[in-house]
Amino acid sequence: MTTPRPASSRRSRARARANGDGTVYQRKDGRWEAAGYILAPGNTRKRIRVYGTTRKDALAKLTEKIATSNLGLPVAAANITLSAYLKYWLNGVAIRQIRENTHTRYAACVRLHLNPGLGAKKLARLTARDVRTFLDRLRLTCQCCAQGRDTDRHSCCAIGQCCNKRLSPLTVTYVHSVLKSALEHAVREDDLPRNVARNVKTPAPRPRRFKPFTASEARQFLHAASSDRLHALYELALRTGLRKGELLGLHWEDLDLNTGTATIHRSLQRTRIGGLTILHTKTRASERRIVLPTECVNSLKIHREQQEEARRAAGTIWSDNGLVFTTPTGGPLEPANLTRSFSRLLNGAGLRRIRFHDLRHSTATLLLEQGIDLVIIKELLGHAHIGVTAGVYAHVRLRLQRQAIDTLGNALSQSDDDPDNPSVTVIVR
Repeated sequence: MTTPRPASSRRSRARARANGDGTVYQRKDGRWEAAGYILAPGNTRKRIRVYGTTRKDALAKLTEKIATSNLGLPVAAANITLSAYLKYWLNGVAIRQIRENTHTRYAACVRLHLNPGLGAKKLARLTARDVRTFLDRLRLTCQCCAQGRDTDRHSCCAIGQCCNKRLSPLTVTYVHSVLKSALEHAVREDDLPRNVARNVKTPAPRPRRFKPFTASEARQFLHAASSDRLHALYELALRTGLRKGELLGLHWEDLDLNTGTATIHRSLQRTRIGGLTILHTKTRASERRIVLPTECVNSLKIHREQQEEARRAAGTIWSDNGLVFTTPTGGPLEPANLTRSFSRLLNGAGLRRIRFHDLRHSTATLLLEQGIDLVIIKELLGHAHIGVTAGVYAHVRLRLQRQAIDTLGNALSQSDDDPDNPSVTVIVR
């Protein structure tokens, strides 16, 4: 016969936690369960349960959810729609973890693709089959038809002549990755037992093809840029591989023209809320100190003298912000305007059209073709991992392998009696 627990003991345990703090108890399977009320979508309150291996673990999870709820952020519940959860995730979680521009792209992805395709699904009932079916349909759907882009113009899809403008494989993969990130957070918060989007395997998109400058084209480009107001910028871009934002965010205090070095730790970006803003570099690995070629040091010294002349000419309207590359009145350069200036320079020089970012690819490609080690190129470009460098420039490495194989073939085909090729001992490590 089980002895009933004294009422005084039950009351003392109840008084251990105040109203609203929830309850914590041990289950028959040995796990600890904590239950309490949190704010749910629609300004309602919902009872949730979380689990842990220890009482402290379960209590900590419940306390975190209640604290988040008290801040006015509805904690995602498993029976809400995916659309409601994505709204919570974007505005309550992702916005504090990613850059503003990345958040804008995430929001556009949710608005244009995820909400129309999966938004009505219950979060708890979403399956891997649902995700796979959605992605397959997304690949085949004309976006003009799906989003009504031609309705106002009364053309193309609006008059029944579908243009079949489909998403690229890279964009479909991006949509999939945003969904995986959102559901992964639901798993971490114990709202879902598993991330069903991770169980869906999609074919890896082909890497974006780029056509960097050849050595001859690079020389032609530098010659054409020598008379441009931004000659020093183009010289830096091609000779060091700096990103556009890193070039535009460069301050004079970041440069040491006496030792010929530059510290890269800032980037100029246009954001939807802040406009032109100086941010940290893309990743922690992007923060680096690089050696400047002699040609860049010389062009930067000339550029500094020209900037001083422009400062005197502008007088009181000059914006003194310490930037190396500015407008004629000292303001920060608009990235889109730099792209247009770059295109005009290419047209004037009779060179083929490439993206500004392809100058960076040109730097790495030309260095690889000169036999420079991948590790050095990785450090110069500021890649987080050498695998990124090796993967992006795999086509160059294959060409170098062909040259190496041909060189070996020529050596093996020579006669042993050739006096010009005495035998040598080579140590292979």
